[in-house]
Amino acid sequence: MLTDWEIRREIVAFGKKVYEKGLVSATDGNISVRVMSDRLMITPSGASLGNLNTEDLVYADLTGQVLAGRGKPSSELPMHLEIYRRRPHVNAVIHAHPPFTTAFTVAGESLASPVLPEVVIMFGEIPVAPYGTPASEESAQSILNLIPDHDVIVLDHHGAVTLGKSLEDAFFKMEKLEHAASTLLAAKQIGGINPLTPSAVEKLEKLRRERGYGM
Repeated sequence: MLTDWEIRREIVAFGKKVYEKGLVSATDGNISVRVMSDRLMITPSGASLGNLNTEDLVYADLTGQVLAGRGKPSSELPMHLEIYRRRPHVNAVIHAHPPFTTAFTVAGESLASPVLPEVVIMFGEIPVAPYGTPASEESAQSILNLIPDHDVIVLDHHGAVTLGKSLEDAFFKMEKLEHAASTLLAAKQIGGINPLTPSAVEKLEKLRRERGYGM
């Protein structure tokens, strides 16, 4: 188990990765890590993920009560809380605004079509949650039905959230999601998207089950 200091350093390090990868801009996005079964550490409201300090991070319990920290927790705390309450094996959550992924929802286009084998194996289906006002209970409520069965959830007009067994796992899922969206956009520009056949998808789903991908 990581120490308090190690968790703080990890959040700062991955916040910088998320920012440098262009998955957020300015003060967008938020990151949290489960510290104990009933507590989490989360990035503060109004902070840039690319410029965090270890002392900026905020402790809260699963009721949303702030236990320690010099700032306010991210305004998306309710969404993080719902995930940790419903998925006891999730240890990290990243909410970002990956531009290609977000552009698909702005255009009313779905990412759910099974096109890339590695995405089907890693994620299964990529669902899109209905729009909910950011930084409100609406945003948390919009993903409730998707939390139990999905590690990657696209938020309509509002980026995406990834769930991981570790912060690295959640980061790789966000990176993979955005890479898939950019590939699909390129395919649409070149000539169109040709989904995998049902038999190909069935084989990939079998591999996913057998190899225990996802959580």
